[in-house]
Amino acid sequence: MISKQRLIELGKSVVDIELSAIDKLKHSINEQFAEACQLILDCKGRVVVTGMGKSGHIGSKIAATLASTGTPSFFVHPGEASHGDLGMITKEDVVLALSNSGETEEITGILPVIKRKDVPLISMTGRSHSTLATLADVNLDTSVEKEACPLNLAPTASTTTALVMGDALAVALLDARGFSPDDFALSHPGGSLGRKLLLKVEDIMHKGDDIPFVQNTVVLKQALLEMTHKRLGMTTIVDSELKLLGIFTDGDLRRSIEKAVDFTTTTIAEVMTKNCQTVQPEMLAAEAVQIMEKSAINSLVVTDKDKRVVGALNMHDLLRAGVV
Repeated sequence: MISKQRLIELGKSVVDIELSAIDKLKHSINEQFAEACQLILDCKGRVVVTGMGKSGHIGSKIAATLASTGTPSFFVHPGEASHGDLGMITKEDVVLALSNSGETEEITGILPVIKRKDVPLISMTGRSHSTLATLADVNLDTSVEKEACPLNLAPTASTTTALVMGDALAVALLDARGFSPDDFALSHPGGSLGRKLLLKVEDIMHKGDDIPFVQNTVVLKQALLEMTHKRLGMTTIVDSELKLLGIFTDGDLRRSIEKAVDFTTTTIAEVMTKNCQTVQPEMLAAEAVQIMEKSAINSLVVTDKDKRVVGALNMHDLLRAGVV
């Protein structure tokens, strides 16, 4: 029976081999890499990624990463391509083909059609003199000295380098296109990243009659009734034009109790927090979270450019919205 120590040694050996392969890959980020990026940037269509077996799995991930970072892309299985799916490839596209050996039959079998269509071809191979690399307009070298598999057979280090090369392409293209956080959010609207990047304060804040507010002349007891009714753990204090004068929170309430303040005679203006933290409706909800965390507060008042109160929100609202 294999020992725990041997299992640990094997695991660490895999990491060491793959780290070495990735370190070597840096030398392949050269003029060929820049040419591949330029081919894709000049492409008026999409990047069609193809690969067989493990290379196909890596290719599928690369296509997904490209598509989500501003480079329209999709994956075509080479086996299906020769049975009709080649029709998905147009003259406006660029093909990115992955094959460690560069001799994968399903890949080499569709090369004549790709060349006949005059579609730019980028290869990602471990052998620079292979059929695929030779016929490609640009070849990206993802060769490795050995696989992490003890038998040197199972694709391990080679698939890792291909994946990293794909990420390098995607990030270089992202930067070249000026791809912004807003662009990223538009392609990820269903996930937490999209919510963080797309949601604005005005999308989740309490508005209108749901905003807790009192005049600065009311006594503390009336302010507490407003807080209880609106259930936000705070109330804003405003003047006759709804301009913000201050805020009174659960924390202020605790401090008032410690000081034995008379709730029936003390005005809210005497115990409110002045110069409180505010946000604007058009700010990102994620920015509101940062402000709350930095200031160690749970509530925020939303004001317009004239300092009029237009909304209110607390940490629970941000949690429900999935921003936190």
